Amino acid sequence: MKKLSFVIMAAAAVLSLQACHSNKDSKGEADSINNAKDVTKGDSLKKDTTKMAMTVDNGDAKFATEAANGGMAEVMMGKLAQERGVSQKVKDFGAMMVMDHSKANDEMTTLAKSKNITLPAVVDADEQKHYDDLNKKTGADFDKAYASMMIDDHKGDIKAFEDASKNLKDPDLKAFAIKTLPTLKKHLDAINEVDKSLKK
Repeated sequence: MKKLSFVIMAAAAVLSLQACHSNKDSKGEADSINNAKDVTKGDSLKKDTTKMAMTVDNGDAKFATEAANGGMAEVMMGKLAQERGVSQKVKDFGAMMVMDHSKANDEMTTLAKSKNITLPAVVDADEQKHYDDLNKKTGADFDKAYASMMIDDHKGDIKAFEDASKNLKDPDLKAFAIKTLPTLKKHLDAINEVDKSLKK
C-alpha cells in the first residue's frame, strides 16, 4: 500500500512539474522548433525535401511567437479585469482586450499555420507571473495595477509592432503588423484615459 501511494505521489509530482515546465518554456520551445525549421540557414532542412520547413526566416518567426504570447496574455488579463475590476471602465477595457486580441490571435494562428510557424500553446513564465501577481489584487488596487500593466504592455507592443512593420521580411506577417498597429494605439489611448479616471 505504501509503495502504491508513493507511486501516485511521484506521478503527481511529475505532472505538476510538467505543468510548470510547459508554461516556463512554451515560447522558448516554439522558438527552438522554429529555429530547427528555418530553411534560410541551409543546414537543418532543405526547402524542396520537406513539408516541415517554415516559409519565413527565424527573425520573422520570433515576431510571430512574441505576438502570440502577448496576445494570449492580453486575453487572460482582460477576462480577469472583467471579473475583478471595480470600475466599469476597467471592466469595459478588459472586454475590449478579450474581443480585439482574440480576433488578432485567430488571425496570427491562421497566418502561422500557412507559414508552418509553431506558436506557443500557453503564455510564457513571465506573462504567467504578471497574471498571478494581478490575480492577488482586489478592489481599487486591482484596477490601478491592471491599468498600469496595460499601459506598459501596450507601449512595448507598439514599439515591437512598429519595428516589425519596417523590418519583417515576410509580406503577410508585415501586413499583419501594419494592420494591428492602429488597434494597439487605440488601446493605449483608451487605457491612458481609464488610468486618469482612476486617479481622480
